[in-house]
Amino acid sequence: MRRKKEILKNLNKKKIVVLKGGWSSERKVSLKTGENIKNALKSLGLRVVGLDLKKDFFEKLKRIKPDICFIALHGSPGEDGVLQGALELLKIPYTGSGVLASALSFNKVFSKIIFEKFGILTPKWISITRDSFHSGIISKRIPFKFPVVVKPVSQGSTIGISIVQNQKGLKDAIILAFKYDRQVLVEEYIKGREITVSILEDKSLPVIEIIPVKSSFYDYKAKYQKGGSEHIIPAKISKKIYSQCQKIGISVHKALGCESFSRVDMRLRKNGEIFVLEINTIPGMTSMSLLPDAAKFAGIDFQEMISRILNYTLKKYKALH
Repeated sequence: MRRKKEILKNLNKKKIVVLKGGWSSERKVSLKTGENIKNALKSLGLRVVGLDLKKDFFEKLKRIKPDICFIALHGSPGEDGVLQGALELLKIPYTGSGVLASALSFNKVFSKIIFEKFGILTPKWISITRDSFHSGIISKRIPFKFPVVVKPVSQGSTIGISIVQNQKGLKDAIILAFKYDRQVLVEEYIKGREITVSILEDKSLPVIEIIPVKSSFYDYKAKYQKGGSEHIIPAKISKKIYSQCQKIGISVHKALGCESFSRVDMRLRKNGEIFVLEINTIPGMTSMSLLPDAAKFAGIDFQEMISRILNYTLKKYKALH
């Protein structure tokens, strides 16, 4: 309670702008995330306005002159470092990770290269450009067996993703992924349990196991439709594996240079191997999202979680300036 009062004192009288919406394929989810954050801050009595990001956002922010921005955008330009760069130029403090960490985390190829560099287990993979795809030699280049997962390199919310069982379905899956990006990732499918570790204030929160209800995997419907998935928290796994998942979550967060909060998605095989799939630097904040669920189980309600994220940003910005 004492810490909560101190945080609110730090945020009092600050002009907070929640950046939401934008123009990516994840706009709809971003609007929900942003609205939840704005309402939480309003309920705390803080000065907050929501801004649906349009192409003229740079000029609007110069006019508004916020003391701090809460980035609630999923996809580009909110999650890939572009918006972070603009806010750096405007000298406006913003929540979450910086320019480089955001860009690296958003690009699944660069993320995987870093995972491998740090000895973090991740599914085998190859990347495909349009030129290599049209050359017709894709089947010969895949160094692992079917089934495989095909997805855009820079995209979130499992948009454009397919699980392909055999060679016959590969071409159509790649064409679908190319609708959302100029580069496509093909990786081995890891059969196992869906695990996620959320990070808050650079520390691991309780581990969650995700069980899709309406889909065969944790796709868009499972994430955002009511009753689409079940969150088992804490995950019913051994203490040893549980601890390993939390440690891996922090390792991924730090390896990519992320700050404040994130969410790391993993697959757990029956033999105990833990594969990291990706990291999300701006995870969802809807009523069905994982980070708020993990925080709540740790005794941190939504309002406190949001205010902690803002306070982390102000402390970091003050230390740098």
